[in-house]
Amino acid sequence: MIIDSHTYCFKPYNDVDGYENEKEHKSWIEDANRSHHQPLINIRDRTILTKPKSNMTFDIDGKSGRVLWKIKNELYTQYYYPPNLSNLEFSPHSLISEMDYAGIDIALLHTNPSLGRSNIYQSECVKLYPKRILSMACVDEWLIEDSPELVIKNVVDAIKGLNLHAIKFNPLGYLKSNKPWDRGVYEYFWETVTKLNVPIFFTLGTGPNFKGQNYSSKDAINGYLAELNILMKWMDRYPDNKCSITHGFPWRIFIENETICLPQDIWAPFNNPNLYMEVCFPVRIGDLFDFPYTEIWPTLDELINNIGFANLHYGTDMPFQNRFCTYKQSRKWIEHNYKNKTGMTQSELDMIMGESAAKLLNIL
Repeated sequence: MIIDSHTYCFKPYNDVDGYENEKEHKSWIEDANRSHHQPLINIRDRTILTKPKSNMTFDIDGKSGRVLWKIKNELYTQYYYPPNLSNLEFSPHSLISEMDYAGIDIALLHTNPSLGRSNIYQSECVKLYPKRILSMACVDEWLIEDSPELVIKNVVDAIKGLNLHAIKFNPLGYLKSNKPWDRGVYEYFWETVTKLNVPIFFTLGTGPNFKGQNYSSKDAINGYLAELNILMKWMDRYPDNKCSITHGFPWRIFIENETICLPQDIWAPFNNPNLYMEVCFPVRIGDLFDFPYTEIWPTLDELINNIGFANLHYGTDMPFQNRFCTYKQSRKWIEHNYKNKTGMTQSELDMIMGESAAKLLNIL
C-alpha cells in the first residue's frame, strides 16, 4: 500500500467558503506567495527577478491559473502554485487522477488557510472517494488566544461530526503574539483536542521573530531549534499522542555548499517514539537539486539512522510538488534510485511508503 501523507484539494481562488469574503481569501493567497522562495518571472520576456521590490501590487489571473505581481508597468508571475491549475483549483477528482497514474493508493489531505478554511469541504472530498482520501481538520490557530471555544468547537465537530482523521497545526498564533504554542493561552485548546484520539501534524517554522524580514541562516536555525524545543515540551505534556512533523525539516536553511548539514540537536525530539516525520524533499528543494536528488541521499541516510524506518512516512505536498517533478518521480527517486544504491530492503521501503503512515493514522 502506497500512502501519500501530504496532499491538498482546494476550491477556486474566488470561492468564499470558510472566508468572510473573496477579498479575505485573496489576502491569504497573497501572503502565501509573498513569503515564498519561488522567484518572480516577467511575463513579457520571462526574465527572473530574484529580489522583488517592496512596491508590488497583487492580483490573480483565473484563466491562466496564476498569480500576478505588478511592479511599475511590468507584470510578473510566481509559481508558488504549479502551472495548469485553472482558477487556482485542485479538485478531489484531479487528485485521484494523479494518484491513479502515479500508483498512489491513499492520500491524506492537509489544510492551509491560504487554500481553504472549510472542514465541510474537506469532508466532502473524503466522501467522494472514501477508500482513497483521508483528511485533516482545519485549525484557525490565530484565533485560539481570544476565541478558544470557537476553535475547539470547529475541531471537535470536524473529528467527531465529520469523521476527519487528523489535526493540522501551524503556529499561526504568531500572527497575533509571540506566545509559545504549547502552554498558556493554548492549554485549554490542547487539553480538549488531544483527547480526540487522532494524530496531530505540526508544520514548524523558524519562530515568531522571523516574519518575512532578512535574517541569517544561523538565526533561522536557532529559531527552528527553539520551535522543536516547544514541541518537546508539548510532547512531555501529552506523551500518549501520536504526532508528526510535516515536510521534514526546513531543508533550505541547513544547506551549506550544496550540502544539507543538520545539527546534532535536531534529533532530540525523536527520543519520543510517538513522533514521526514526513519524508518530503522535492517540493522544498527541487529548484536547487534535480531528480533523482542524489545530493540529499546522505540526508535520508541520517533520517533513517536517527529516526528509523518505522517513524518515517512518504509525503509530497501534491499538487505543489509538481513545480519540480512528476508524481511518479516523487516515488521513483526513493523506490528505485535510492533503494538500489543503498541496499534498502523491501520491508524497510514498505514502511516509509505506506506502513508508517497507516500506523500513524490508525488504519492498519
